[in-house]
This record gives sequence, C-alpha cells and structure tokens, in this order.
Amino acid sequence: MEIFQDVVCPVCGCLCDDIEVSVENNKIVKARNACAMGTTKFLNYNNDRIPSPMIKNNGVQKPVSLEECIEKTAEILVKAKYPLIYGLSLSSVESVKVAIELTEEVGGVLDNQTSVCHGPGVQGIHDIGESTGSLGEIRHRADLIIAWGANLQEAHPRHMERYSYTSKGRYRNGKEDRNLIVIDVRETLTAKAADKFIQIEQGKDFEFINALRTALRLEQIQKDKVAGVPVEEIEKLAEVLRSCEFGVIFFGQGVTQVNGKGRNIDGLFSLTRDLNSWTKFLIMPARGHFNVAGVNQVATWQTGFPYAIDLSRGYPWYNPGETTIIDIIRRGESDATLVVGSDPIAHFPPAISKRLINTPLISIDPAHSMTTMVSDVVIPSSFAGIEYEGLAYRMDGLCLPLKKLVKEPDNTMSDEKVLKMILAKVRELKKVN
Repeated sequence: MEIFQDVVCPVCGCLCDDIEVSVENNKIVKARNACAMGTTKFLNYNNDRIPSPMIKNNGVQKPVSLEECIEKTAEILVKAKYPLIYGLSLSSVESVKVAIELTEEVGGVLDNQTSVCHGPGVQGIHDIGESTGSLGEIRHRADLIIAWGANLQEAHPRHMERYSYTSKGRYRNGKEDRNLIVIDVRETLTAKAADKFIQIEQGKDFEFINALRTALRLEQIQKDKVAGVPVEEIEKLAEVLRSCEFGVIFFGQGVTQVNGKGRNIDGLFSLTRDLNSWTKFLIMPARGHFNVAGVNQVATWQTGFPYAIDLSRGYPWYNPGETTIIDIIRRGESDATLVVGSDPIAHFPPAISKRLINTPLISIDPAHSMTTMVSDVVIPSSFAGIEYEGLAYRMDGLCLPLKKLVKEPDNTMSDEKVLKMILAKVRELKKVN
C-alpha cells in the first residue's frame, strides 16, 4: 500500500490540501480527512467510465481508435466558421492554456461554467473592484463571517471547519471567537448553524444591499421594511458589520443568478468598500468546481479576459451577453461545439440543449453524462488530481499542485494531451507549421 500525504482534493473551490490517500494495487482504498463529496470522488471516480473513443455513425455511437476521433474532431473544428469550446473547470491549468491556443487557431469562442454561475461576480470586479484576501488570512483573523446566498455547509462541506466559522486560527479560537450571519431566501443547513439568519424576499437582494448601505452611513431608511426585513433589524445588522474587527462576505449563486445579477454584485462590492471606512472587510465568491477560478485566471493572463472570449476576429473580444455560450447558441450563430469535462445538455435550458445537439458536438470527458450520450465524437480522458498532475486555483486565487495518485486506464490521457493532439491535427489540416 502506498500512502500519499497532503493531497489536494479535486472537487470544490476549497481545494483542501490536507487529504491523505491510500492506494493499493492501483486502486484508492481510503481518503482520510476528505468530506463526503471528496471521499465519494476518490473512492468512486472509476465508476461509469467511458470505455473507448466513439464516433456517431447513422445515429449510433460506435467504438473507434483515438486517432480517428482526433482526426474527426479536427475536421469538425477546421470546417466550422464559428466553433465553441466550453468547460475546463475540472481540468488543470495546463489544459486551459492549450484550449486557449486551440480556440485561437480555429477562430472560435472559449467559455466556461463561469458564464452560468459566478460570471456576475467577475464582472463586479471590472465595475467596482474587489477587496479580498486569502482563506488563510480569514481563518486566522476574521471574527465575522457572512454567507450571502451561499450554502457553505452543503456546497463546500469543509469550508467552515478549515477556513471560516469553526476553524481555529492564530488569533481566533473557532466559533467562540466568531459570528456567522446568513442572508438568504430560505433556511439552509448553513442558516441553521448560524448565529443569526436573515431571511429576505426572493429577488430583493439589491434593495436589501442598498438599505444596508444606507443604514451603514447612519442615514434614515424611508420604509418600515425592505425585502421583507424590518428596518430596525437592518440597522442592527449595519452596526454589527461596523463594529467587527475583521469581516468577510462569502457570496454564492443565490445572489449571482437571481434578479439583479451583476447589479447585486456591484452592490456587495460597494458595501464591502464602504465597510472598509469603518473596519477591515473582505469579500469572496464561494466558487464551485475545483478549478473554475483557474480557468478565469489563466484566460485573463493569456487573453486579458476571464471568460466568454471571442477569438474569431484574430484578437480577443469580450462582451458577456453577446459572447457567452448560451447567448451564442440561442442566436444560432455557432456551428460546432467542443465540451471539455462538463455536461451542458443536463444543465442548460432545454431550448438551448436542443439547439446544441443540432450542430456537431464533441465531448472530452472521463465518464458518461447526458452530453456524452448525444455527442457526435466522444473522447475518454483522465481525472485531474487523481490520474494526472497539474495546477489548480483555489477560490481565493491561490494556485495549488494536483497530484497523480493512480495510473490512468490504457485508453485515456489527460485533457492537456488530448487537446494538444487535436491542436496538432488542426494545424496539419490547415497546413500550419
């Protein structure tokens, strides 16, 4: 048996790096310190794997060689006038770099899960600027934790014990030295564990944020209630925020994907900026997939933009709402799609999924999904952080190394290698040296 220490968990944006993984006969038999989600992935990652590369022929997917799939994929991308490359949030940083190069080569658009989750948060950075820090700083110093539209207990099971509410830091002794306030439209598990839960009306985050900013400035709110919350309670909350020593707001899709979207985030970032006139305050998105922040980071330092990057003009063009994948598909502009480690058919609106399968669809994925089941080309790949090593970015922007724990199946390779093969074949077809 081989035991791997300090393994980074490739599940959520926490990227917990204290996992101890035991491997016997090329099989993971134990994952110590991992949460339920992490343990499930480590012990069951090999279930429902795609057995071989496949190409659809007369409506039926048939096993073929990897070389045939690579050639077919390259032909589709070269022939397409406006192809989409989507996903990569479950891939390594190195894979993202190659995907950007491939997108530029075929003159397409590169987008990722950010456009349907924390895109408004990224746009808020453009509009207002972000007062942020590291999870380590929060663990050691924060005495006030606010979860706004984020269910940390279920989406990031170890977040509170490692980085926030119950974690013991250098200057904070767990929950006895901290307060947890949850602001949400429903009572989640996180809300039940909180010191205070403020339930607001659905779609009224923007109004509540503005009321809170008004109370923070000691100005009068000209209403009895805002978003269903009495003004007296809003004023008390403002005083709690003002009087803390070190606070942080973690926000989730409960505020990014409701009415207001980007305006909500602009409001939260502005609130955080206001609070820094009184005390030390940070704000941070509770990112989902383990390397979704990494895709944004790499894309930004490669192209200048974080997601929804149109490279069809010969230079990067970025305009969310126009260059995001759902909007492109809705307008019927794309004529081919390459999906890497994602399942848009299962998660996109039904009308968009129907349009997606009406053009050539290629999937690179380790396991079966609704998207691989309807794809014209399916290429099996390996799991990052389990079967191949690389880099990933934590939700706070810290880059961490992923480890290779077991040998990958003979018929699979990393996303990076698959994309490099496709890129080489594309250049060969285009007669580019």
